Amino acid sequence: MKNDVKNKIASETAKSIYAAYPTLWERFGERGFEHTEKDNHHHLDHLETAFSLKDEQVFIDYAIWLETVLTSRNVERALIIDNFDRLLQILPGNTEQEEEVFMSGCLQSAIAVLKPS
Repeated sequence: MKNDVKNKIASETAKSIYAAYPTLWERFGERGFEHTEKDNHHHLDHLETAFSLKDEQVFIDYAIWLETVLTSRNVERALIIDNFDRLLQILPGNTEQEEEVFMSGCLQSAIAVLKPS
């Protein structure tokens, strides 16, 4: 994935999250928004790594680790799942077809692992 595409996806996702949850501005401010953009870059980096290795588990392990880190910083699991859902909506048309299919599968699997039983 090209850097300009990654920047577009990360920015669009962060804006979408903060538009849907305006209280995040009060809770985390501009710094939180910047972290959300950076987090989405990390999500995309891990999706790319999983794709290059053809190993979905790489992303699932990352998602489990991410939940531990973010929940310790008062970010609810539901927001992580919501973020992954938004990436699922934004990815189509922004990556190669094979990459899109693989990454969408990774995101769906990670959501399934993170959702409470």
